[in-house]
Amino acid sequence: MSGTPLYEELLSELKTCAEPDYAAFHKRLLKNDKLNVLGVRVPTLRKMAKKYSPRIDELLALPDDYYEVTFIKLQAAALLPWEEFIKYVVKCVSLIDNWATCDCFSAKCIAKHKEEFLPFVYEFMRGGEFAQRYALTVLLSFYMEERYLGLIFTSVLDTDTPLYYVHMAAAWLIAEVLVKFYDKGVEFLNDGVMDKKTHNKAIQKACESYRLTKEQKDFLRGLKR
Repeated sequence: MSGTPLYEELLSELKTCAEPDYAAFHKRLLKNDKLNVLGVRVPTLRKMAKKYSPRIDELLALPDDYYEVTFIKLQAAALLPWEEFIKYVVKCVSLIDNWATCDCFSAKCIAKHKEEFLPFVYEFMRGGEFAQRYALTVLLSFYMEERYLGLIFTSVLDTDTPLYYVHMAAAWLIAEVLVKFYDKGVEFLNDGVMDKKTHNKAIQKACESYRLTKEQKDFLRGLKR
């Protein structure tokens, strides 16, 4: 709530660390003119999130007038232990309205609870653009194993890749599959089931990786549509 001691304390701390030039630069990267950006760098935001994480209920009740406030909310939630994190994850994902907040919202506790978190992944894949992106980035961060390749491929096909930020996350995800499970990734590309734009972007991103050989990259370029 605006005007509360916590909100005033948080805003005061943020404004002390704000850099106007960085704010202008970062806002251009975010590509969302509706965001109010103060210009506080990520390491500082993460330190503040750690500080305020024990007050997560109060924190989540604050208004999202500034990009940095929302970022801190999500970072604070991501620091919670599993049993607490899952109480807040749906609320947190509903707050995401840009790629940076989405991609930085990575809760390490998911790593030890992959199967238990899958219902949330499925739920977010039915959501809006940034909920879907979050689902795909979670798969990228925590499910990049051979046993989950079927889930990864199905998820890419089930999300709305015509949406720009979903498209980019899907391409990123398949590019990582190509890097880590090259043959399986090539087989998926050869099926021709992805939309052309995402298919080609995945190949492009894979070819930008230093982890593939020149021969592998040349072969992938030959699969462009």
